[in-house]
Amino acid sequence: MVAQTLEKKTQNMKHYPRVAVVILNWNGRFFLEKFLPSVYNSTYPNVEFVLGDNASTDDSVAFVEEYYPTIRVIRNNENLGFAGGYNAVLSHVEADYFVLLNSDVEVTPSWIEPVIAYLESQDQMVAAQPKIRAYHAKGDFEHAGAAGGFIDKYGYPFCRGRFFHIVEQDQQQYDDNSEIFWASGAALFIRASAWRAAAGFDADFFAHMEEIDLCWRLKRMGYRIGYVSASTVYHVGGGTLSTSNPKKTYLNFRNNLVMLQKNLPFFTACWVIFARMWLDLLALIKFLADRKPRDAWAVSRAHQHFLLYFFRNASKRQRHMAPENEKGQYTKSIIWAFYVNKIQKFTALKVDNFK
Repeated sequence: MVAQTLEKKTQNMKHYPRVAVVILNWNGRFFLEKFLPSVYNSTYPNVEFVLGDNASTDDSVAFVEEYYPTIRVIRNNENLGFAGGYNAVLSHVEADYFVLLNSDVEVTPSWIEPVIAYLESQDQMVAAQPKIRAYHAKGDFEHAGAAGGFIDKYGYPFCRGRFFHIVEQDQQQYDDNSEIFWASGAALFIRASAWRAAAGFDADFFAHMEEIDLCWRLKRMGYRIGYVSASTVYHVGGGTLSTSNPKKTYLNFRNNLVMLQKNLPFFTACWVIFARMWLDLLALIKFLADRKPRDAWAVSRAHQHFLLYFFRNASKRQRHMAPENEKGQYTKSIIWAFYVNKIQKFTALKVDNFK
């Protein structure tokens, strides 16, 4: 019923806002060759396709220029990461909405229309994601976003359809359009004016959790973030850094602490970060027990970096903001729910424990 309603709204849109689908590439010839056809065949009538390149050393840009000459190419002079790369590229793009799309994503033909219709119909809703399923197991949700992102009291992100390494099959249990806490950077729709108002990503993050930080900052500005089930994309995942890469471990642990420092109220940030330091120590010990010394060292380096740049990141804290929209925050510990209470599905969490 929800999907049918949105479809009617889409069909009745007299004005199609201008949409720029922007793919950030770094040595991604394989993924571009495999997935650009699906993107290029999108049915939305007012769309521009942009390839932002992070100083690739392969022939991915040459491939796009030869086989997709209508796709605009914007080159960065160096690899600025996901965060800095998109900041640089989007500064040269004009549109009503930006769609930040990973190169390892296959889309369905009408994937844009339902999300734009939803954003156009909802007050203060400035960013959203589609349903994200796994490319190699298309009946399952995918790790990076699934059916919308949430966050617990200690800053641990999780998704409807994905708890830690456990992913659910899509059995239409999340076929709604709803407000969430954060939208996945794998397929992030965002109003261009909101992107500029928030000054885009924090480039210091380089990669990982920058979209959660951005969504949190938008919510602190009084905006809302959404999930649209009527749009589906299929994500490979791990296209740049595999899930077992120590650099990914380092970025996740470091960026999560910085995100908490930037976005939590001061006194809340103090005790949450203190608690997280101890929880991270447990993670470090587990990495050692699992014979993953490089990941353990990555956690240590993340803490060192966080403390080294503590005051610089403290200066990024936003002040005098509108009352924060706390929708999507889980007031308990997702770690406790998963490991102690053995909860492995979003639907098993008590509704009363969400703001």
